[in-house]
Amino acid sequence: MQVPVSEIFCSVQGEGPHVGVRQAFVRFVGCNLNCSYCDTNVETPAVCKFEKVPGTNIFQDIPNPLSVEDVNELLGSYENVHSISLTGGEPLLEADFIANLDVSRPLYLESNMTLPHMAKKIKDKVSYVSGDVKLIDEFEGEDFASHLDRTIECFRMLRNTKKRECFSKLVITKDTVADDVLGIVDAISGYVSCVVLQPVTQKHLAPDIDVMLELQKNLLDSIDTLIIPQTHKMWGCL
Repeated sequence: MQVPVSEIFCSVQGEGPHVGVRQAFVRFVGCNLNCSYCDTNVETPAVCKFEKVPGTNIFQDIPNPLSVEDVNELLGSYENVHSISLTGGEPLLEADFIANLDVSRPLYLESNMTLPHMAKKIKDKVSYVSGDVKLIDEFEGEDFASHLDRTIECFRMLRNTKKRECFSKLVITKDTVADDVLGIVDAISGYVSCVVLQPVTQKHLAPDIDVMLELQKNLLDSIDTLIIPQTHKMWGCL
């Protein structure tokens, strides 16, 4: 089994309640959504960029696609990592590949949570789930009600358990409707350990601070809610 991979590198987690932990990252390519604020290239590259020495920004080009054995070997070169972040793009598109990984550290899935049929394939494989909620209705050809139904089902499938931590991350823009946030959080609150409100990084799209604080205050009545920006963007690491 082989899939294209954009990057494999070692850095620190920059988002969510585990911000600052050392991780190995596998960035898959391709996504089933098209978010206006996305800052990741999801086109398939000819090579995978592999950072052999963490923090150097010096990459070795490895021809795509990569096999499960290739990825296992490359990840095995990194030491003292908390977990392995599976990111993208949308990693659930490669659920069959992920199900066959054989690595020594826990798997940390970063997903848009819209592919429950794929989530089912790896629900017992991952130890951490960073689940995004996309609250924009501009996905081409997408019925928004169906989109939310699939999001809720994906959180149910990958819900927080004694063996798996699942939390929700919502990117908040100046156009985010507070009632939409409250509604979706109410629907998934029984499946997650906490909610992370993440102000969008692009300044022209960013929400006002008072809006963020008011939203957090309202959510705290029902669930632990944190405000955490993309910290890796602040100090320029990968």
